[in-house]
Amino acid sequence: MTSQADEREVAEERRLREDRERIANWKRWGPYLSERQWGTVREDYSPNGDCWDYFPHDHARSRAYRWGEDGLAGVCDRQGRLCFSLALWNTRDAILKERLFGLTGPQGNHGEDVKELYYYLDATPTHSYLRYLYKYPQQIFPYRDIEHTAAARTVHDPEYELEDTGVLATGYWDVEVEYAKASPNNLLVEVTVTNRGLKEDTLHVLPTLWYRNTWVWGCTHEGCGLKPKLEAVGATRVRGWHESLGNYLWAVDESGGKAPLLFTENETNTQKLFGVDNYTPYVKDAFHRYLIDGEKSAVNPKSRGTKVCSHHVVTLLPGASTTLRSRLWQANEPPLDQETHTESSVFGEAFTAIMKQRKKEADVFYSRALSPRLNAEQQLVARQAMAGLVWTKQFYHYIVKDWLGGDQHQPPPPESRRSGRNSDWGHLYNRDIISMPDKWEYPWYASWDLAFHVVAMAIVDTDFAKDQLLLFLREWYMHPNGQIPAYEFALGDVNPPVHAWAVMNVFRGSAPRGSRDTAFLARAFNKLSLNFTWWVNRKDPDGRNLFGGGFLGLDNIGVFDRSRPLPVAGQLEQADGTAWMAFFCVTMLDMALVLAEKDPVYEDMASKYFEHFILIVDAINSSGQGRGLWDDEDGFYYDYIRKPDGSSMPLKIRSLVGLVPLFAVLVLVREEVKALPGFYKRASWLIQNRPDLASRVTFMNEGGSDRMLLAVPTKVQLLSLLRYLLDESEFLSPHGIRSLSKVHQNSPFVLDIEGERHEVSYVPGESNTYLFGGNSNWRGPIWLPMNFLILTSLKRYYFFYGKGLQVECPTGSGNLMNLEEVSVFLARRLVSLFLPGPDGARPCHGASKQYRDDPAWRDLLLFHEFFHGESGRGCGASHQTGWTALVANCLNITLGYSHAGLGRYSHKD
Repeated sequence: MTSQADEREVAEERRLREDRERIANWKRWGPYLSERQWGTVREDYSPNGDCWDYFPHDHARSRAYRWGEDGLAGVCDRQGRLCFSLALWNTRDAILKERLFGLTGPQGNHGEDVKELYYYLDATPTHSYLRYLYKYPQQIFPYRDIEHTAAARTVHDPEYELEDTGVLATGYWDVEVEYAKASPNNLLVEVTVTNRGLKEDTLHVLPTLWYRNTWVWGCTHEGCGLKPKLEAVGATRVRGWHESLGNYLWAVDESGGKAPLLFTENETNTQKLFGVDNYTPYVKDAFHRYLIDGEKSAVNPKSRGTKVCSHHVVTLLPGASTTLRSRLWQANEPPLDQETHTESSVFGEAFTAIMKQRKKEADVFYSRALSPRLNAEQQLVARQAMAGLVWTKQFYHYIVKDWLGGDQHQPPPPESRRSGRNSDWGHLYNRDIISMPDKWEYPWYASWDLAFHVVAMAIVDTDFAKDQLLLFLREWYMHPNGQIPAYEFALGDVNPPVHAWAVMNVFRGSAPRGSRDTAFLARAFNKLSLNFTWWVNRKDPDGRNLFGGGFLGLDNIGVFDRSRPLPVAGQLEQADGTAWMAFFCVTMLDMALVLAEKDPVYEDMASKYFEHFILIVDAINSSGQGRGLWDDEDGFYYDYIRKPDGSSMPLKIRSLVGLVPLFAVLVLVREEVKALPGFYKRASWLIQNRPDLASRVTFMNEGGSDRMLLAVPTKVQLLSLLRYLLDESEFLSPHGIRSLSKVHQNSPFVLDIEGERHEVSYVPGESNTYLFGGNSNWRGPIWLPMNFLILTSLKRYYFFYGKGLQVECPTGSGNLMNLEEVSVFLARRLVSLFLPGPDGARPCHGASKQYRDDPAWRDLLLFHEFFHGESGRGCGASHQTGWTALVANCLNITLGYSHAGLGRYSHKD
């Protein structure tokens, strides 16, 4: 984190160290509040597993959650006990805006889809400074219009967005929220409201503080034997008490006008939802009823409860702004680390000074964490990417045993649950801060997404990256059989095995070579060996080193659902599944060699993974006799169906499935490997005595006497794959590598089975099928994580082949590049997604004139799930900053950095 030119810690680096060394708990409070708790598997107690209908958006304001909370621009403590967020009312809506609205999977014509405008503008890794922007229409929010229009559209139609409704034409409110920490338990809040409308207008702003409801479920694991409480201590201050969190004070600044405190309970309105008498007259939706329905008796006149807000009424002329302030701090600490508790110390000059100081410290931190060679536009992209990555941390709570069995004093779950979803994951106990793919569309972890998140996160917070990787290998996450949990819809689904790759990248990027954290590496290696064994035992049923695995996170990339039984007799052998295992294997070899430098016991494991890698490479590259996944005629890797009669049928779809074999590459330095005599002796023996296997890999053959290459494709195969990869009529788009070759636009792959037609055609934008819910599309768009793996693999090939191996880039152009130059070329195309072009438009914004021309929109970036294969327009989840934050790593590659926040090329470098 510190530069060679200046070894002095800056403030945010000091906070990271103090948190790591447990000197100060700087990460206790953060942006951990989910943006959607309703419609999740955790909250679903239905008999049929229909989570969207069981807990819809319309219930969320009135119904207490079981496993978490959600809110708008919110924060909470690391166990989600005390939460803070905003509520807004534009005087016209029928609903108090307490959370983000969107369509459920069945409602959206392309699956779940948030229909709001919000942006993560800044964030430091200790959350000492956070900045968020929300755009709220001044007219009635078009809930029904969005639902009805989406219902009338098909998968062949575009999504209907908030901008399409026309509701923004007459104006909207910019609501900017900033948080700053005076100390680990002292949080300053500023909400700046700006009228972006055509006339004077009024907005109600309700900063809201509440306790997550842990008391009605009878749970005993959260230190919640006693119900927490909030109560007024004066007109502008609230005291909160929680059994395990302790005492906190919340103060509201009234310098801009009176803001009365309103109190209620975070309890379900059972009368409204179920026709059953309420346990208390003061329930979760009280502020909505008080403000919109005019029901003044909805709030507690005794000024106490478990949920409180301050009610600000803001009236502004067009273009005018005002700022509202509040503060939350631990009651045994002075609000500004001073002896006085007067109002002036809470909201005086020191408040303003701390807000400015934390913002300045964020600037200084990023000036060191990001390359100084980035220009202003590139820095904007990198910094907002990092901000989104930090903001999408979430408190994630899911104890499967309790979820399956139900809670005391509550209706029992249906009997079908005991043999249904996740019923064989009863050991899973999740109550942690986890990096989410998207806190609205995917407010649950996905293990392979997380592996990419941490590689980007390591640019600013290596400790968090390490902790996340180890967390998923813990016994309360990892299944006893060695499987890593996939995601809450199906914990037993199979994601690509990229965890080991992420471990190696974080390890190598964490510190100078001599001081790297080998204890972290060893802990991960030992658990990953269990996971590797699970793969071998479960996904190679015939022991032939040709693997299945199902959809492997690539959703609709296949001609049919690869996770289901085949529509024809036979067995599917997957080019990506087999190549992912080769990738896993060679990464474990890399890891073992590093560990063997200090402990020769690991040489035995290195030998094991070396041999297994060669066996997999032999299997995938064999041809003839119904073996192998390489097609000599096309020069490409394909999935194959092996039929019971011994015949084989290739599924000739040119997709990322056939490019995954590029990833399994490792360069060893000969003299360094010779320093490990046990491994070197066994590896040499295998090569000398099994020439049939050794001939399948490029090993010790070229690239100079000091280097040894382990890779799936031979040099001839590599060149064949690169011709496809760099062909603009195939995979190469103006903004990166497509997930499906464009050749299938005019030549779809068609498979007729017993009169049923199965087809894959080039679809560069949103999915045109409902396979896996229709959210994601792997039949043409650009995906940052897979592109990033391609870039880093090319760098490793370059480390072996050097400048002597050149290819046409683009194919047919006559322009020759070495593979390092190709990686930079591709990285530049990827980052162009977010940079303004000659007309000022950023491709990720599509054809939007507002983002191109309006100063209030121009510098606001969204990091989508994937991007249109032709235009670069953002598609899918609009805030999936997690793995799309890899654009920051790609920016470093464009500058020629060899490391760029990723592992270097050889096992020693």
